[in-house]
Amino acid sequence: MATHLITGAGSGIGAAVTRRLLDRGDELWLLARDAGRAKELRERFEGAATVVGDLAEPERLSWALGQQSLPDRLDSLQHVAGVVELGGVGELSARVWNQTMAANLVAPAELTRLLLPQLRLARGHVLFVNSGAGLRANPQWSAYAASKHGLRALADSLRAEEGGNGVRVTSVYPGRTATPMQEKVHRQEGREYDAGRWTTPDSVATTLLTALDLPRDAEVTDLTVRPGT
Repeated sequence: MATHLITGAGSGIGAAVTRRLLDRGDELWLLARDAGRAKELRERFEGAATVVGDLAEPERLSWALGQQSLPDRLDSLQHVAGVVELGGVGELSARVWNQTMAANLVAPAELTRLLLPQLRLARGHVLFVNSGAGLRANPQWSAYAASKHGLRALADSLRAEEGGNGVRVTSVYPGRTATPMQEKVHRQEGREYDAGRWTTPDSVATTLLTALDLPRDAEVTDLTVRPGT
């Protein structure tokens, strides 16, 4: 039985991959921003454990995790949570930039740092759910794209540093996916949202599991997933 810690399990891609891993009998630890959210996750995903830590405040994660029980080893750490706020460079405030970078880049880096001993012990796998915005930046997407470009650099550096310890690292770049975040993006764009046009969270979860389940003699480093036609 493998052990996984997942961020963003409350909705979208995170919820889909959590359900898939639970259904196959793996041990799940879900990161929640507060105690109330942790209770909701435990009730929704029976059998899963929770860890409380706010990705919006990465500088407090070390203290928060230090007060709680954690798994002794991790077969995977899956960074799925993220935030988005659209706007032109001439419009976005420093506060939005800092919030975006904190949740999408600094928190994954810090959480990975804190859990590296468990990952090394298990020769585990770090999976970053990135975005098509991590490969190209479009108008109105500067802050989000910058955070995701940074996440790609984090993954590449981590892979080079930890390969000798047996830790695998994969970045997955989904295109538009039918999630609550995508619904918010459509509102910000002033467009009607039609979930049927986009990739389902379960399809992205399948991509994550494909990378995770690859035999030890191979490593998927980057996977791009686009809506089908």
